[in-house]
Amino acid sequence: MSDLAKEKAARLQKKRGSVSSLSSHEVRAIGKTKDSISTVSYIDEPGHHDDLPRPAVQMDNTYQLTPSRRFPVLTVNDILKDVLTSYLQEEKYEPELCRQMTKTISEVVKARVKDLMIPRYKIIVIINIGQIRDQNIRMGSRCLWDAAHDTFSSHSFKNSSLFASANVFGVYFE
Repeated sequence: MSDLAKEKAARLQKKRGSVSSLSSHEVRAIGKTKDSISTVSYIDEPGHHDDLPRPAVQMDNTYQLTPSRRFPVLTVNDILKDVLTSYLQEEKYEPELCRQMTKTISEVVKARVKDLMIPRYKIIVIINIGQIRDQNIRMGSRCLWDAAHDTFSSHSFKNSSLFASANVFGVYFE
């Protein structure tokens, strides 16, 4: 190999960095002459890739069309009764307070129902709070429903100045 070729090879290796495809910290000699060039190849240490976003994992379809466990309506009824009573027993109706209470109560109910670890059910929580006066109210809800697997739980609460209606829908997600 001529001196010109050796210099050109050395420059290319410096530009490219490591040319070795060997495992971590291995050294490979190129040629067997005393003028040979060696390179070192490094593999990143574990934990250096934590800054890079990981691609989303694609899950395969399980083709499970029926739930392995039914939605526990009676347990959710107990949760609704407990939460509504504990949050609203001593409250007086104030519009701004009740607006915040609906958000708070719905988040608490949703968290407690999710703690039941019911697989493959979407949980929808609807809370309504209103003032008790001389009036009637009718509420309705509509959605696409599979009567064999989807279900709901509801509870109503009333004290001297307000009423509350809570509904939890358990919709099976295929």
